[in-house]
Amino acid sequence: MASSHPGGLTERQFRTLGQSAVDAKANAYCPYSSFRVGAAFLTSSSTIITGANIENASYPVGTCAERVALAKAVTDGHRGFRALAVATDITPPASPCGMCRQFMREFCTLDMPVFMFDGEGAYVVKTLGELLPMSFGPEDLKGGGKGEGGLGGKKGGGGGEGGP
Repeated sequence: MASSHPGGLTERQFRTLGQSAVDAKANAYCPYSSFRVGAAFLTSSSTIITGANIENASYPVGTCAERVALAKAVTDGHRGFRALAVATDITPPASPCGMCRQFMREFCTLDMPVFMFDGEGAYVVKTLGELLPMSFGPEDLKGGGKGEGGLGGKKGGGGGEGGP
């Protein structure tokens, strides 16, 4: 079947991933905000790993759905990710917060599509690189991991290794 969605996802993969994010919202623990978020990562082995937001009475301690799903995937041994779907109940759809974007940057490529679904089923898609321009990743640290730099794989100014 020909690819019809960003990231090379087939129609079936896209629908399954989106529905998995929508379904994950049912597990959100959000007694303070009532803002349900579900997330679903598609791994390179075509496994879907889901998560939902978890709030805490001490607000900063809460964890977003995207980080819950990615942490589950990483601790289960997954390291390659093809796409992320995030689902909320609002219109227009919500995008991952800055902390989640940076967390994803550690494990996901900048060209990974992020599908953001609203409460009506409509969606917006952006790549991680579009959501986190000029990002800082593992390869920016000496001896860091593999990945793509925020400036096409090259460091920006500031004079560090590879800088001007």
